[in-house]
Amino acid sequence: MKPALDVITIGRASVDLYGQQVGGRLEDMASFSKAVGGCPANIAIGTARLGLKSGLVTRVGDEAMGRFIREQMEREGVATEGIVTDRERLTALVILGVRDEDSFPLIFYRDNCADMALDESDIDEGFIASAGAIVVTGTHFSRETTAAAQKKAIRIAKANGRKVVLDVDYRPNLWGLLGHGAGDSRYVRSDTVTEHLKPILADCDLVVGTEEELHIAGGSEDTLAAIRAIRAISKATIVCKRGPMGCVVFPGAIPDFLDDGVKGPGFPVEVYNVLGAGDAFLSGFLRGWLKGEELETCCAYANASGAFAVSRLLCSPEIPTFPELQHFLKTGSRHKALRFDEDINHIHWATTRRPQPDTLMALAIDHRMQLEAMAKEIGAPVERIPDFKVLAVEAAARVADGREGFGMLIDGTYGREALFRAADHPFWIGRPVELPGSRPLDFEGGGSLGAKLVEWPVGHTIKCLCFYHPDDPPEMKERQERDLLRLHDAARRIGRELLVEIIAGKHGPLKADTVAGILQRLYDLGIKPDWWKLEPQQDETAWHAVGAVITQNDPYCRGIVLLGLEAPESELEAAFAAAASEPQVKGFAVGRTIFNDAARRWLKGEISDEAAIADMAGRFQRLVDAWKRVSARSKAA
Repeated sequence: MKPALDVITIGRASVDLYGQQVGGRLEDMASFSKAVGGCPANIAIGTARLGLKSGLVTRVGDEAMGRFIREQMEREGVATEGIVTDRERLTALVILGVRDEDSFPLIFYRDNCADMALDESDIDEGFIASAGAIVVTGTHFSRETTAAAQKKAIRIAKANGRKVVLDVDYRPNLWGLLGHGAGDSRYVRSDTVTEHLKPILADCDLVVGTEEELHIAGGSEDTLAAIRAIRAISKATIVCKRGPMGCVVFPGAIPDFLDDGVKGPGFPVEVYNVLGAGDAFLSGFLRGWLKGEELETCCAYANASGAFAVSRLLCSPEIPTFPELQHFLKTGSRHKALRFDEDINHIHWATTRRPQPDTLMALAIDHRMQLEAMAKEIGAPVERIPDFKVLAVEAAARVADGREGFGMLIDGTYGREALFRAADHPFWIGRPVELPGSRPLDFEGGGSLGAKLVEWPVGHTIKCLCFYHPDDPPEMKERQERDLLRLHDAARRIGRELLVEIIAGKHGPLKADTVAGILQRLYDLGIKPDWWKLEPQQDETAWHAVGAVITQNDPYCRGIVLLGLEAPESELEAAFAAAASEPQVKGFAVGRTIFNDAARRWLKGEISDEAAIADMAGRFQRLVDAWKRVSARSKAA
């Protein structure tokens, strides 16, 4: 029977906290980025990103960090049946920093942690047999119980004709050879470790390690002698990682010189952080090896994947996806520091961001200026606006009924509590950053935009409305473009999705090519939002012109949502019909058409909370029905 999975990795799974202040001591780090870490967990993610069907066997704690690992694995497409929740131990933790290109201080918090408690009971025969290969790691042979678990997995794999891969993954302090402060040490000679690893080698089909790791596996500090010692007891293909020199592979007899093995192209890049490079390397090698590629191709995949990792800060989040890898191998990069290559960075971002439904139907209640004006007009206190926005969340939730594909636009000025309540539902959530009504564009609140955005939950999408017309004065266009570039840069740096809303028709004629031309201009500047929010266009021709610009400039764009501009429901359905034939239009985000009447009557005290909720829910439901109706007709045409 053909295996359901390509590979299962076994062993460490931790949460990495990376100091963001590059160039300083770990003692002085002030903020940290959180990511999944641990060699097997990284490889599971890396191989999944590169197109393999992967799984992971490990233990995590019954707490937020353990759930984070499990949820991230699910987002990455890794099979999680082998992840066991340990209710007695905490998830492993690693704190890391980058001092310079040679110094990467790290501290392992692994005393009685969940992943090092893995034992034979955690190895499910059916799950192991479901993969074409397993990856065992050297660190998990350092404890009796974890070694027994991996040996059981090896027996099952061999009995079912599966391949066994050993990542030597040598960490001296995790073998008890060094103290807690030596987490970045990569090699200490130890006959004890060598003797532990020797019996494993005979069962392996692939052995991968740095020169120092092969020294510990082969029991010699002469690399060629160590490789020959491994060959004496194992028929495995042996891969020697050599850092910036790439790698050398020995599928059979060991030659007289190290450089006479099989090699692939190297990729000289700036070294920013070596941590995790080996995991990216093995992910790339496995992508080729398990797909039956030539060894030279496997080396190219591996070397390029490692180059990506050393050029970026984190571990698993930096491993490339297969589209990204293919782009790099085809076109290369003009940057030695790959993290500065905007084309590659965009592919990486777009192919690793969190999944979203293909359709988006959103209730927009991010209005501030309009609700303030309404409250003033009818003599209602603006302090009541936040309570109304909570009612809008309840209205949207009734229509969504727990289904995906629904969302809300909510501000942080009057919508703080509404944002909290929206988080109780599986909504897509967008939040505005623009100063209401500003033209030229300005951002609300002043100060540092990036510092504010970093406080947002990672799932919140940044929304920015810009009143932009091609006939605007040059100085206004220049300022607006500059601020949109600032925003785009901030969104990418902190890992938040971006929706750019363009309204052109209020400040000049809206011709068939007006909005398409605006989008092309912004793309030419390097602005590639995840979403566009656009006003209704004249007809299908105008929509197709807009769609063509998006398709040509950013095939990874999530698409367009249609805004309402307070239009009556009947007009919106007609606008929906004109837009629905363009595949890039994915739905709508409408506000005042839904909430205006209810807000006015509720603020005046004429209707109850329930009546306001029911009114908004009814209007939102009718728009949802209208969108589905015209979408179905468009698909059937």
